[in-house]
Amino acid sequence: MTDRPTIALLHDPADPLATAEPVRRARALLEHALTAHGLAVQPATSQPAPAADALLVLAGADTALARTLLTRAGVTLPPVPEALAMVPGHRDGRPVLLLTGTDARGLAYAVHELADRLVHAPDPWPALALDRPLVERPANPIRGILRPFVSQTEDRPWFSDRTFWPPYFAMLAAQRFNRFHLALGLGYDFLRDVRDAYFLFPYPFLLAVPGFAVRAVDLPETERAENLALLRFISDEAAAWGLDFCLGLWTHGCQWHESPQANYTIAGLTPDTHAAYCRAAIAHLLQACPHIRVVTLRVHGESGIPEGNLDFWRAVFQGIVESGRPVALDLHPKGVDRALIDLALATGLPVTLSPKYSAEHMGLPGHQLAIRALERTGDLPEGDAFVRRLMARSGGDLRYTRYGYADFLTTDRPYGLFFRVWPGTQRLLLWGEPALAAGFGRQGTFGGALGVEFFEPLSFKGRRGSGLPGGRDGYADPSLRPARDWEKYRYAYRLWGRLLYNPQADPDTWRRALRAEFGPAAAPAETALAAASRILPLVTVAHHPSAANNRYWPELYTPIALEPDRPPHPYRDTPSPRVLATVSPLDPALFTTIAECVEELLTGQPSGRYTPLQVARWLDALARTAEDQNAALLARAPDPQAPAVRRWTTDVAILAALGRFFAAWLRTGVAVALRERTGDPAWLQTALVHAQAARAAWARAAEAAAVYREDLTFGP
Repeated sequence: MTDRPTIALLHDPADPLATAEPVRRARALLEHALTAHGLAVQPATSQPAPAADALLVLAGADTALARTLLTRAGVTLPPVPEALAMVPGHRDGRPVLLLTGTDARGLAYAVHELADRLVHAPDPWPALALDRPLVERPANPIRGILRPFVSQTEDRPWFSDRTFWPPYFAMLAAQRFNRFHLALGLGYDFLRDVRDAYFLFPYPFLLAVPGFAVRAVDLPETERAENLALLRFISDEAAAWGLDFCLGLWTHGCQWHESPQANYTIAGLTPDTHAAYCRAAIAHLLQACPHIRVVTLRVHGESGIPEGNLDFWRAVFQGIVESGRPVALDLHPKGVDRALIDLALATGLPVTLSPKYSAEHMGLPGHQLAIRALERTGDLPEGDAFVRRLMARSGGDLRYTRYGYADFLTTDRPYGLFFRVWPGTQRLLLWGEPALAAGFGRQGTFGGALGVEFFEPLSFKGRRGSGLPGGRDGYADPSLRPARDWEKYRYAYRLWGRLLYNPQADPDTWRRALRAEFGPAAAPAETALAAASRILPLVTVAHHPSAANNRYWPELYTPIALEPDRPPHPYRDTPSPRVLATVSPLDPALFTTIAECVEELLTGQPSGRYTPLQVARWLDALARTAEDQNAALLARAPDPQAPAVRRWTTDVAILAALGRFFAAWLRTGVAVALRERTGDPAWLQTALVHAQAARAAWARAAEAAAVYREDLTFGP
């Protein structure tokens, strides 16, 4: 016997939900949280439960005990997948808390919720004694995280670390994500100047296919076998935590061009055997990894397969069918036409399209009302002859499909659709804005869509052969490095996952974590990062010199010229002349260009759209709030030098300085455009003042960023 307070934990071994593996794992976390508070846990598998200070009941919603407790409390659980309830009551004179769900995932979420409350509570009893029932249902059927493997140097360490995956998946499950996408073959846009080819054409790095002598040159067979075992382990672990495992195969080309420095090449394939090999390889891969539930394919020219080659994709689709597995087929829809969609539907497999949410960036949650002119008209030539050979459709008549939902949201469509948020806006700095996260949750089902998948923070670290040893976190200051790279971004994961599940979630959902981390400084910590996190998404939608993330990265911005190509800049998909004044917003129905703003000012005929001057005012206001609340955070923090506080305040300071920079930069562009339109030289002096303010703000951002390495490699 023990003098410690005792919690009886009741679950019925005959209940298939209470004994499901995701629930069993969540229960283990709950037991750990209880014992960490000094409580004794007494498991029970039958009634009457043993005497205890409180009783926790874990039961599927259809069990007799759950129905009794739900009825007694007057609670009805929505009959939808993944719904959960936490219902307080009394039984035999002692407090009872029912944790239930409509399926294993819903029940696991209820158990995770109680564990999370306990982990972040100074006193366990308020967490155990709910004052009213909690009933929740998912707003978005798909709530995903994508983690790309793009660098042998930076990514194989986490891929091959079996201790990495259980806590990572536990975190995703606790934050109510239900899909994990491991993306292979995303290291390059086109298969030339390839340096790091690891997993680029994935199959030869994973398995030997009977009947084909195909190999990755210089890859040991033992490593290939280990890779397959690891993939099976990772997909098995995802399933065990209640996550649908999606394997992304983003490249199917097998020959690198103009790539003398490639670390691996592919041997044993010819144009005549390529499609047949891929058909057999994907079938064997799906059979070897039975918990792969979804396959995502990039089917436009950047996959290495010229657009219009339906025979190749027919072979790949048939290989998925021949695996004998009920796998869902997800197509990245850039350049996709109805013929390819019909080819996918003909497999009889569930088919989804996953368009980009806001080009290759994270903008504001509202979906575009209009497509940028260059995507809509297709007037921009698509690269050189090598690129044009591959991109006949997405670089021409289907260019409008590249960066949004295009015309895929048709009524009565025979396929599903969800949105993918790409990582072009922020990759390194913290993000955490509950209102924007809830906006993604509300807008994820726009047009009957199924939800949202986010590229995770640090995506594309080491891309295109730029990987460096020393870890992915980017810190030069070792005291700021988290134990695992994702741990810095726990708050972003919490907001994305919880608010995709329930955009109206109680703010305590995230505030409990802030209180545990920052104590009396929790409120300014929340407000500071929330304001700072609005800055770059706003910049992204209002000022969009390129829809390509490898050209436009607001977090580490290359200024576009004030005069044509002076100085040179990387932006080619922007209107001519390629200067600041003509840069299109991402959504031209809501925002004006600088040139349009000046025209409206001079003619006195406003269009009703937001102007760069309004955006500049918003950016200054957000930066001011972030700066003020950052100071309050430092003043109230029990230990201002704690790594978590320093990581938080450093990133907020950088984001605030970037907000000041972009505000001044937009004003600079307006002043220069006014000088050009009016001929008044006084506007040049105004432009100089704003340009100096922009430079000073950038210098403050650089000073705050001294804790990071000088070379932050997300591609050359």
